[in-house]
Amino acid sequence: QVQVVASGGGLVQPGESLRLSCVLSGRGLRLNVVDWYRQAPEKQREWVAGRTRDGDTSYVDSVKGRFTISKDNAKMTEYLQMNSLNADDTAVYYCKLGTHSVSDGRRYDYWGQGTQVTVSS
Repeated sequence: QVQVVASGGGLVQPGESLRLSCVLSGRGLRLNVVDWYRQAPEKQREWVAGRTRDGDTSYVDSVKGRFTISKDNAKMTEYLQMNSLNADDTAVYYCKLGTHSVSDGRRYDYWGQGTQVTVSS
């Protein structure tokens, strides 16, 4: 059974940092592509950042220079490092993992359950 567990959210003050994690558990899968999204109250879900199969990363303008994607293949974990947080970053953050199946070579996408980030003084 495949599971993606998100964690790392919390309540922080403006200017502080958080690191979100999404851990993939499931046999025969490898981390490949990732997209991070967020949804603020009463707003639509917004794409925040992503990494392609080739390793190229991209970010929405509002987080460029502050957020960074990384991964640890050994730990089957994707990370979103968020620095210099501000109130506009308050949202539930979701990861979508585009995994690679070793057995059939196909891509399978899995979502994390979301983790709340609140930035407030």
